[in-house]
Amino acid sequence: MSTHTLYKNARLLDPASGLDIKGELLTHKKKIVSLGEKVDAPEDAEIIDLKGKCLCPGLIDMRVFVGIPGADYKDTILNTGEAAAAGGVTTVCVQPNTDPIIDSIPHIEYLAIRAKNALVNFVPMPAATKQMEGKQMSEIGLMAAAGHKIFGDCSTTIENAAIMSRIFKYASAYDALIVQHLSESNLSKNGCMNAGDLATRLGLPGIPTAAETLVLERDVRLLKGTKGRYHASQVTCADSIEVLKKAKSDDLNVTAGVAVPHLSLNEYAIEDYRTFMKLSPPLRDEDDRVAVVEALKDGTIDVIVSGHDPEDPESKRVPFEQAEPGVVGLETLLSVSLEMHHNGSLDLLTILSKLTSNPAKIMGLESGVLKEGAPADLCIFDLNVPYFVDAEKMVSITKNTCFDGKPVQGRVLKTVVAGKCVYEYNA
Repeated sequence: MSTHTLYKNARLLDPASGLDIKGELLTHKKKIVSLGEKVDAPEDAEIIDLKGKCLCPGLIDMRVFVGIPGADYKDTILNTGEAAAAGGVTTVCVQPNTDPIIDSIPHIEYLAIRAKNALVNFVPMPAATKQMEGKQMSEIGLMAAAGHKIFGDCSTTIENAAIMSRIFKYASAYDALIVQHLSESNLSKNGCMNAGDLATRLGLPGIPTAAETLVLERDVRLLKGTKGRYHASQVTCADSIEVLKKAKSDDLNVTAGVAVPHLSLNEYAIEDYRTFMKLSPPLRDEDDRVAVVEALKDGTIDVIVSGHDPEDPESKRVPFEQAEPGVVGLETLLSVSLEMHHNGSLDLLTILSKLTSNPAKIMGLESGVLKEGAPADLCIFDLNVPYFVDAEKMVSITKNTCFDGKPVQGRVLKTVVAGKCVYEYNA
C-alpha cells in the first residue's frame, strides 16, 4: 500500500506565500512532499480528485477549552478532537482551567497522555500564575525549557501590575508568549452583557468596553522596555483597536485575536435573553463589531479563534444573569468566518491567514503553511455550498452554539492530520 497521497484538481490556498492556484499537492507519510500546478507522483500513489475544491493548511485554534480533566460531563478530550476535525481544525491550543489547573510540567504531561489518541494536535497553554490566582508566577522557566512557550491565565485576568511586569521580564528571557484575557474585574464582575442602552432596556447589568481597554493599555505600558511577547486573547471594541495600532506602530511585540461570534453578531443577538449568546467578553454594539472586522482587514488583529467553551444545559438554561458564559465553536469556525468573504468584507487569503499561518507563527509551530517539508495537516472545503447550522447534528457533546439555525456558506469536506484523514463529510 502506497504511503503517498496526491490531491489533484485542487484550489491550493496558502496564506503565508499568497498562493492561490489550481494545482496538485503530494504528501508522504506525515509531510508535504511537493505542490504546484503539476507535481510528479509515484505510480502507486493514492489519488484524490478534489474537483476544484479548496485545499488549505489545517486550521489552528488558539483558544479552546476542554472538559477533561475535571468536567467530562461537558466534553472529553477525544470529543474535542472530533469536533475540531469536523471543523477543519488540526491544532487546538488548550486553555489551562482544567481540574487540576495546568500550571506545571506534570500537569502538561498528564494532558499529553490524555490527548495521545485524539484526532488532532493538542498544544497546552499552561497558566502564567500558579493556580491562575494572579498572585505568584508559575514556573515559566522550567516549562519553557521543556518546550512549552505559551502562557496565560485563561479567562482570568492577571490584574496585579507588579506580577505582570515580572512575568513579562522573565518570559522575555525564554521568548515565551504571554496571553491575556482583557477584563478588569471591578468593572466587569457583576455584568453579563455589553453596557449601553440595550442593557438598560433589558434590565441587565452591563460590562463597559473600558473593562477591556484599561487592561490592554496597562499591559502595553508594562511591556515597553522588555523584549516580551504579548497576545491579547480576544479584542472586541474600537477603543482597544486604537491601543493595538499604537503598540504595533511603536514596534512592540503585540498580537491580538478575536472570537468568531464577535465578528458575526452584536449585542442585539441576546435581546430575547438568549443565554447561548452570553460570552466573556460580551457581544458589543454594531459599531464595535464593524471596527473589529476592519481591524482584521488592516492587520491590527492577527488571529480568529473559536473560543470553544462547552457548557452543559444546566449552566445555560437558567436566567441570563445566572448563566455561564461560553459557546462551542470548533465546528463553525471556518464556515462563519467565510461570511466575511462572501459579503466582501475580507478576501479569502486574509481570512485564512488569521486561521492558519498567523496563529502558527505566533505559537512557533511548523504547521499552518503549504510548503515542502511542512506537516501534512490539511483542510479541504467547498467554498460555496450553503447550509444551516444545526446544533443537534453537531459532534460536540454539548450543543451551546450561538449559531443554531444560522445560514452559512462553506463546508469542511475533509480534514487531514499528519497525512491521515481524520474527518470526511458524508451528506
